[in-house]
Amino acid sequence: MALRVGVIGGGQLARMMVPAAVELGIDIRVLAEGPGMSAAIAATAEGDYHDAATVLAFARDVDVITFDHEHVPQDVLRALVDAGVAVRPGPGPLAVAQDKITMRTKLTELGLPVPDWAAVHDPDELRAFLDDHGGRAVVKTPRGGYDGKGVRVVSDPSDVDDWFIAVAEAGGGQALLAEELVPFTRELAQSVARRPSGQVVAWPLVETVQRDGVCAEVIAPAPDSAGRIAEVTESIAVRIAEELGVTGVLAVELFQTADERILINELAMRPHNTGHWTIDGATTSQFEQHLRAVLDLPLGGTGSFAPAAVMINVLGGPADGDLAARYPAALEAFPEAKYHFYGKAPRPGRKIGHVTVIGDDVDDVVYRARAAAAHFDD
Repeated sequence: MALRVGVIGGGQLARMMVPAAVELGIDIRVLAEGPGMSAAIAATAEGDYHDAATVLAFARDVDVITFDHEHVPQDVLRALVDAGVAVRPGPGPLAVAQDKITMRTKLTELGLPVPDWAAVHDPDELRAFLDDHGGRAVVKTPRGGYDGKGVRVVSDPSDVDDWFIAVAEAGGGQALLAEELVPFTRELAQSVARRPSGQVVAWPLVETVQRDGVCAEVIAPAPDSAGRIAEVTESIAVRIAEELGVTGVLAVELFQTADERILINELAMRPHNTGHWTIDGATTSQFEQHLRAVLDLPLGGTGSFAPAAVMINVLGGPADGDLAARYPAALEAFPEAKYHFYGKAPRPGRKIGHVTVIGDDVDDVVYRARAAAAHFDD
């Protein structure tokens, strides 16, 4: 009888788990939010992941539940655990990933390096934070933000008046997260995977390039990172995984500053955009590794196939026509590139796919990956 994994969420991350599941002979099932989702090929159910009865019914015939995103409410997660379902990662770790103030609090308690921060409940508290931090700061909504959403650089509390109104209307002492505006020189990401029995493995550190708050490019390994930087980032990610009891893939987004400090920016407890290069560039992809980890199977190797791997996101896609019309020219011009599309219609700013190229010279690989992806951008 095949091992059965249930994935809550029908996005592109669930979609990219499917080939890995097929190769391992795993029966993968997906609870999609509705028809036409990226992972429709494996969707065995549709429904609202906020509804405990829907999720419990989906979980009835699987060995383990995992996730395409971190947004499943805590009461639903607890209902699964109470029903005896293996939930990986579990409610405890996911609570840290779901709320940025909880995340900052926990990381600070662990003594891990984070930007200076405060929970601000009203404009006066934000004004005090701005006065203490040179008059500018980053303000984030604690929940729901991604790809640049829910994040603003502010110089006056009025810049987030609408968010404070929402906080006041929500009640319950809710707050916004204010952080120092970090003078970083580049952004990095460190991915690890952990299985319930304790084994942890790490992939090479990567450098990421953001455009308008959205990840646009990933270079693996991060240039000029061998030695101390790679050792520090791996130790940070491994410690988070172990201290929080994460099961599955954990991605830690980081800042590197001009004085060589490393600061934690965000956490994701699932396969992550910054790890897509592993599909074509590493011994074990993050998607196969995630399935191994949540099933508590021995984890695979994380070495790279080539000295350089570059992943470029296709953002937006063609303004006219469809993606298929672009295939012939792209595939002919760059036969060494690997193309991955997510079954999404083109739309400005939307991640509709990615392109990966591996090779020996990082500058050449970056050029070829960008040129290959450009066939699908207007």
